Amino acid sequence: MPTYRIDLAYDGTDFHGYGRQNNVRTVQGDLETALFRITGEVKTAVAGRTDAGVHASGQVVSFFVDAPLDTDRLQRSLNAQLGPEIAADAIVEVDDRFHARFSAVERRYRYRISNRPVHDPLTARTAWHVPEPLDVGAMDEAVGAFIGVHDFASFCRKAPGRTTVREVLSARWVRTGDVIELSIGAVAFCHQMVRSIVTVSVDIGKGRSRLEDVPVILAALNREVIRGLAPPHGLTLTAVVYDDSNGGAVPSWVVL
Repeated sequence: MPTYRIDLAYDGTDFHGYGRQNNVRTVQGDLETALFRITGEVKTAVAGRTDAGVHASGQVVSFFVDAPLDTDRLQRSLNAQLGPEIAADAIVEVDDRFHARFSAVERRYRYRISNRPVHDPLTARTAWHVPEPLDVGAMDEAVGAFIGVHDFASFCRKAPGRTTVREVLSARWVRTGDVIELSIGAVAFCHQMVRSIVTVSVDIGKGRSRLEDVPVILAALNREVIRGLAPPHGLTLTAVVYDDSNGGAVPSWVVL
């Protein structure tokens, strides 16, 4: 059965997250409804299930069907049905071993803060407005403590039977004008992990917490030690990385 990969972008503002739920609008629900109209019943796999209000510019979905599809026609049809909130940026046939979730080796997220006295209406859907001055140098130093393998129980909404140990590969805060941006990559993230890291970072940027508090929070393994949760609309899934053993050549999972 042919397998396909969709590179997906979406504005998550009006969705109750990516994953399908009964009686509420979700990205997966809209996507699978559109695919059903074209191909018949289809179930998709996704690289990362984003929460309500979270956006994506580099989400990846995979699915298989009984017969080959015209990917150009499929892309045009999906975008006509799903726009303007969802866009299929690319659709390719892939090896049947490819799986959007299990084949991924890294997920990358961005969190944006609008750091100015007055809110900016033009970024209100994609950036958290924090009017107080923030020490970005301290925030950047703080997230360096998260790089490596740690138990992020203090930062995650724990799911029964699931580990909260994760490996963070990179994390950096950068200011460009009034916008402060966190770029963070990990093999995988647990639920609400990035938004909790943002909360701790902002507390340090405001001077409410100290850099020395970060290892203490990590070691506590207690969700209650973090005050609040950064809002979802500042968060965007920007990329999903898959292993390419061909030294930069066409990835092995693409069917030529």
